[in-house]
Amino acid sequence: MAIALAVNVAMLAAAAVGGFAFGSLALLADAGHVLSDVGAIGVGLIAAGMAARPAAGRRTFGFLRGEILAALANGVTLVAVAVLIFVAAIGRLSGPPDVEAAGVVAIGAFGLAGNLVATLVLAAGDRSDLNLEGVLRHSFADALGSLGAIAAGVVILATDWLYADPLAGMLIGLLVLASSWRLLREPFDVLMEAAPRGIDVDAVGRDMAAVSGVREVHDLHVWTVTSGFPALAAHVMIDPAEEVDEVRRRVEALLAERYGIEHTTLQAMSEPLLELEDRRPER
Repeated sequence: MAIALAVNVAMLAAAAVGGFAFGSLALLADAGHVLSDVGAIGVGLIAAGMAARPAAGRRTFGFLRGEILAALANGVTLVAVAVLIFVAAIGRLSGPPDVEAAGVVAIGAFGLAGNLVATLVLAAGDRSDLNLEGVLRHSFADALGSLGAIAAGVVILATDWLYADPLAGMLIGLLVLASSWRLLREPFDVLMEAAPRGIDVDAVGRDMAAVSGVREVHDLHVWTVTSGFPALAAHVMIDPAEEVDEVRRRVEALLAERYGIEHTTLQAMSEPLLELEDRRPER
């Protein structure tokens, strides 16, 4: 992400100067998106640093969810950038200004090269990290935005059709908006304690109940603490003829091997103990 940040700062300067110098909304739209990238990567780096801090005090999970909050902030930023691009493009459709197309193509090509470098660097990282994935999607959408700016410049050079520039800006806005969807959906799921994607909670419950020595599973909860960190909690009723700790270890082994869930909280109780608790007088 540090390498991608340096590349994006250089592209931001080029796109902003080129957009104002050549009168191109497509370049300015690309610059706006790159600006959101710079902020996204900065937030991502801060969040990654926070997530590495050890748990302490009231924060028993540390700052692991800082990465989720950063991804959500990136998604909201992308939506805001898309809206600003649409507003500017609609305003230009009524009377597109002159655009120096050759300069637009040159700056767009520079931005495309930089975005490809940044995207390749980020794609080599851990794609299960939602924070990193958010930064990568910013970078990939930027590469598509640069392609749009190049296309607009080429069309204007070939046909002198000035509407190509605001239309390219609107296309970039659509790409920006589309890239925000996962960054809004997945952090929302994590914050709402939804089960991780790809894990069928009913199937997990059935598999746990099928473990030798387990009679019943209830109050089952599966959620994600942060990217790549699923967790589970459940009440497990044990056959009184079985050793409680041994059955619990079997269930934990199943969850780790079949579902990759290693952070578990299992309240394992044998039936006689449950019956004894039910006979306790109420206070």
